[in-house]
Amino acid sequence: MGPAAGLAALLAVLALRAGDPAGAAARGDTFSALTSVARALGPERRLLTLLRRYLRGEEARLRDLTRFYDKVLSLHEDSATPVSNPLLAFTLIKRLQSDWRNVVHSLEASENIRALKDGYEKVEQDLPAFEDLEGAARALMRLQDVYMLNVKGLARGVFQRVAGSAVTDLYSPRRLFSLTADDCFQVGKVAYDMGDYYHAIPWLEEAVSLFRGSYGDWKTEDEASLEDALDHLAFAYFQAGNVSCALSLSREFLLYSPDNKRMARNVLKYEKLLAESPNQVVAEAVIQRPNVPHLQTRDTYEGLCQTLGSQPTHYQIPSLYCSYETNSSPYLLLQPVRKEVIHLEPYVVLYHDFVNDVEAQKIRGLAEPWVSVPKACQELLFVAWLKDTVDPLLVTLDHRIGALTGLDVQPPYAEYLQVVNYGIGGHYEPHFDHATSPTSPLYRMKSGNRVATFMIYLSSVEAGGATAFIYANFSVPVVKNAALFWWNLHRSGEGDGDTLHAGCPVLVGDKWVANKWIHEYGQEFRRPCSSRPED
Repeated sequence: MGPAAGLAALLAVLALRAGDPAGAAARGDTFSALTSVARALGPERRLLTLLRRYLRGEEARLRDLTRFYDKVLSLHEDSATPVSNPLLAFTLIKRLQSDWRNVVHSLEASENIRALKDGYEKVEQDLPAFEDLEGAARALMRLQDVYMLNVKGLARGVFQRVAGSAVTDLYSPRRLFSLTADDCFQVGKVAYDMGDYYHAIPWLEEAVSLFRGSYGDWKTEDEASLEDALDHLAFAYFQAGNVSCALSLSREFLLYSPDNKRMARNVLKYEKLLAESPNQVVAEAVIQRPNVPHLQTRDTYEGLCQTLGSQPTHYQIPSLYCSYETNSSPYLLLQPVRKEVIHLEPYVVLYHDFVNDVEAQKIRGLAEPWVSVPKACQELLFVAWLKDTVDPLLVTLDHRIGALTGLDVQPPYAEYLQVVNYGIGGHYEPHFDHATSPTSPLYRMKSGNRVATFMIYLSSVEAGGATAFIYANFSVPVVKNAALFWWNLHRSGEGDGDTLHAGCPVLVGDKWVANKWIHEYGQEFRRPCSSRPED
């Protein structure tokens, strides 16, 4: 395949996966990649250095002001100080005419803050934009939904699934990272601005609760206040149909800001609505979760994700087994691969320790400089494509995949290695790897449909991130250095509908995978066709 054909094939694959051939980065998702978050620690360290310099300058300034205060105070406290003393009279007049003016109009404070601002402006271009904050907030809401997480628990740094009265700890971090009132407000406000009151209300409720507990203890870094949280929560409840709650919160707002005419008008409006409909006094908001894609498979998908890939009864099926696999290949005779048959229909196997730590790290390192965010990709996936000419390791990897599967994985019979980093709450909605329409851009590669998928887990995660097979009703956890293999097509060439799968959101951790998609052409004698639909 020539350079032009190779480029066309790669663009076709990008179009299939992302809808954007150029693979341009979407600004709002850039800092949702955990690699970008890690890199953002650098600018924050520089900001910490600047802040420390500012604090030292301010501490010195305040010490000097304290010295001046103590000096003047001591003169006022000494009742025996003779006002008739000409030296005292002179220093008093000088203080009032000169010293106090110099203290009040000192440029030292403005010089200190100017230095801090100048330093901030130098790193500002490397900092996340507001769109990045929105993306991170939406990721938290996604985790909240898929894993049925309790917002109050999240605010305390605890990952708990709540179903009715049952509370299950999904993940226990070694160190708790609690959220502030302002943190919760910002998440709630992102949902509020989208008109998503299902998510806005619990986050704003938590913000109000935390602001109430610390009222009067203002923090410099906070953007919001109790009044802001009450304002947004009241309107959210009103939009959700709970006028009674909206009225109660609006009245509380006026306790703190009695001169706010807009809120006073809202109170009158809510009182009038309740007078006209007295039954609204006890009404409770019943808010439906916003519609999402793949609604028909959502419950199954989320249920599989909530198992975190752990399904003990599944592994008690006698027809499933483990073995050392050589596939009759001389390449694997001295070092067979541990094979675990996960499922039979569809046929899914897990090859343990397919790569080692050094190889996994090397692949990630090769991909990281080229990672991009396709504009149409709303799943927070960060993708890079690696040709086998990039590094000899990729050639070795192809040989190993070919030996295990018995398939031809050389271009054009297989695609370049796709390396994916899942961002904050990163997931992939239910989908098929094979094309389901003859007009699919996948066929521009002129090598047939995707007959098989070989997916390598390049990292471990602490929780979440399982691969869920929706219609087959099972999920596979992330197993570091292992590879998951399945057939996308029946031997007849028809797509296997049971391979509908999804990448569950990463609850905690940094998930990296490498995909090798193998096509029909070139496999005619390696996986012979069959006319029987069940094959």
